[in-house]
Amino acid sequence: MNRYYLDVHALQTVPPSNLNRDDTGAPKMAVYGGVPRARVSSQAWKRATRAYFEDEKLLEPGELGVRTKKIVEVIAARIEAADASLAGTAAQELAADVVQAAGLKIEVPKRKADAASKNGESEPLPEAKYLMFLSSRQLDGLAALAAEAAQDSKTFFKDKKNKDRAKALADSRHSVDIALFGRMVADVTDINVDAAVQVAHAISVHRVDNESDYYTAVDDRNTDAEPGAGMIGTVDFNSATLYRYAALGVHQLADTLGQGLREDESLTTPVRRAVEAFVRSFIESLPKGKINTFGHHTLPEAVVVKLRTTRPISFVSAFEEAVRGDQGGHLREAVERLAEYIPDIERTYGNDATTLTWVLRVGPNTHKLSGIGTETPSLTELVTAVGQAVAQRLETPA
Repeated sequence: MNRYYLDVHALQTVPPSNLNRDDTGAPKMAVYGGVPRARVSSQAWKRATRAYFEDEKLLEPGELGVRTKKIVEVIAARIEAADASLAGTAAQELAADVVQAAGLKIEVPKRKADAASKNGESEPLPEAKYLMFLSSRQLDGLAALAAEAAQDSKTFFKDKKNKDRAKALADSRHSVDIALFGRMVADVTDINVDAAVQVAHAISVHRVDNESDYYTAVDDRNTDAEPGAGMIGTVDFNSATLYRYAALGVHQLADTLGQGLREDESLTTPVRRAVEAFVRSFIESLPKGKINTFGHHTLPEAVVVKLRTTRPISFVSAFEEAVRGDQGGHLREAVERLAEYIPDIERTYGNDATTLTWVLRVGPNTHKLSGIGTETPSLTELVTAVGQAVAQRLETPA
């Protein structure tokens, strides 16, 4: 399969907010171009993107995965749901056996075991030592295999063929989010999944200095004889116009989603659904750090999407020299920088003639982006156009 990369670039202005905190509770920062910038980590936006799949029902539950240490509990629940005669301890023991047969290490957390012992409770279920990312279909497959072993699971899973089956079930029929964001299993590296998506840390296009909000809260039951606040505190925040970027390797996505497909299944449909869901979710999602405090509900004002066959290209260098905001804001100048930089770098390094470009923009400050690609009036039309182009490339590769 030919290589296909989908680059998503967005400019988004966020009001006073604290989207992504560091260990001190302050908004994360980075120095770029010699000046401090607001920063939102890639992990924060990937988490928001994954959650958006489910929140907005962009994908079916069976197309999504579960990332948890409580893998035994999850599989046990599926065993019970499939066979009511295998309930409680029986289901839990079978779940633990099939997880270990797949090569995944589990143990009862010492803290939980000590607390249970102290309170006279039964021993808690074993858990993985790290977050495990498994698709719904993988969990169903492992639960079904565990049910097969109901008569004598210890003997059943001593058989190498059954161990191999368990490992194979954990490494096929990957969910869309696993295919997109990857999976790392330290103990069983041969079931790792390479991520099809790379997400950059979002940074402000201009200099940013964090600020601090001093707040007080009044005790509703205080009388006039009890002046003063019920509590006081501070919260750090900033505001910024962010440059956001993600690169999706469509060929890598297709390779991962193709693992475990039946011979009569077409690869085009699941890949197109995954691409469309990712593009919409990455653009519209928003990290929710301190969102009740700041209500920072905004959407990108400018989006550029490119489908190319060369390599991913970030346009962050357009903002290496920080936007000064001399025009009374940062968005207009940021858009102008982007509109000049994109054709310049592609002309200099040679742009593949097959590269496709789509533009989505909002408001008069973004008009400079007109003409650098096919302008779409809505996100829905952009997503549909991208999906159609990806499907066409998969069906009729250049």
